[in-house]
Amino acid sequence: MNSSTPRSVKIRLSIMMALIWAIFGAWLPLLLQLMQNLGFTVIQQTVIGTAPAAAAMLAVFFGNNWADRHFAQEKFLAASSLVAGLALIGLFWAKSFWPFCVLMYVHAFFYMPLISVTNSIALRHLKDTAREFGHVRMWGPVGWMGVSWPMYFLLRGREGAAAEAMIPWIFIVGGAAAMLLALIGMFLPHTPPMPTAADAGHSAWLKALRLSGKPFLLVLLLVALIDATNHMGYFILSGSFLASLGVKTEWIMPIMGISQFSEIFVTFLLGLILVRLGWKATMVLGILAHAARFAAYSFLADYLPMIVAVQVLHGVCYACFFATLYIFIDKAYPRDVQASAQGVFNFVILGLGDLLAKWIFIPAKAAFTTEGVTNYHSLFLLPAGMALCAATLLAIAFRPPAELRKVGEIPLH
Repeated sequence: MNSSTPRSVKIRLSIMMALIWAIFGAWLPLLLQLMQNLGFTVIQQTVIGTAPAAAAMLAVFFGNNWADRHFAQEKFLAASSLVAGLALIGLFWAKSFWPFCVLMYVHAFFYMPLISVTNSIALRHLKDTAREFGHVRMWGPVGWMGVSWPMYFLLRGREGAAAEAMIPWIFIVGGAAAMLLALIGMFLPHTPPMPTAADAGHSAWLKALRLSGKPFLLVLLLVALIDATNHMGYFILSGSFLASLGVKTEWIMPIMGISQFSEIFVTFLLGLILVRLGWKATMVLGILAHAARFAAYSFLADYLPMIVAVQVLHGVCYACFFATLYIFIDKAYPRDVQASAQGVFNFVILGLGDLLAKWIFIPAKAAFTTEGVTNYHSLFLLPAGMALCAATLLAIAFRPPAELRKVGEIPLH
């Protein structure tokens, strides 16, 4: 008996995953520069930049709950993508703070739930999630690079008004990707809501939150919060760190882009890694990769080739922890709260983790900076230590029930 998912289904799910991350990748890398070009104050930039995190925290209560209880998920995806795409296109013409802010929050409110929903759709229709989810999820960074890298090369060498005039096109590119995702959504496998008789009248997010109170899931939530904070800290600190080593601004994105190539590679191999190591060891490996990268930043800053080389650890960081986590959530929660369960963890990963990273690492960088020079050696010991604590906590305290200790037919031990 063939237990693999039909090729046509995997192709549609892969396109879905590429597009959902292409939307984000189109505008996020250049948003700060665009807001500075528009003359927004630091406070205004912060308010706008908080939109994705705030929307991720609201998503579990509204969007994810709606997708679980009231709406076929592929139709929810199509409708929300359409609204999110229209808001992005509107941002192309927004030049003052309030229109820009409102449109960004509208976009984020309709877009952020879709990260959980796309995971839920893929995991619902893949027959062997442990082995096949990585093959689908690897198209996420492909989509991200497909829209973000061309903009880098188009802007390279342009200065002043020529560059400023081109940057707003990031919203047209992102809006077009969202419109295409709305269209693709109508051709995805049907994924109806699955309320049970006992829970049909109850909110899916309430049930998901109640189930998240189980000790092994609480441990996983806490570890996810620490790792997500470190994950965002990497993006917050790496650009200025590379610049301090003498890396030219135009090369910072390509160097950090090595991480996306490694994410594709490791995510593709994730099924094999999971089968060999099991849930716990795979996630611990992902967290320890964070510790190793930050330790290299701290102790090997004099060796630029080594700093460039350790970017490959990003694939291990993301695939072995976050992608594995999403697959485990699919196993640990009932079908009727899948999108909301993904939303609970994205509340922590994309919401609280994002906010904590800004609250911790931006002040920490300032604290370790004297007369314009940052002591990166001491600064990076902070996230390295956080990663070691998270890995230790997961290794000791994460004890799922026996029925969840297997990846396919391979025991966790």
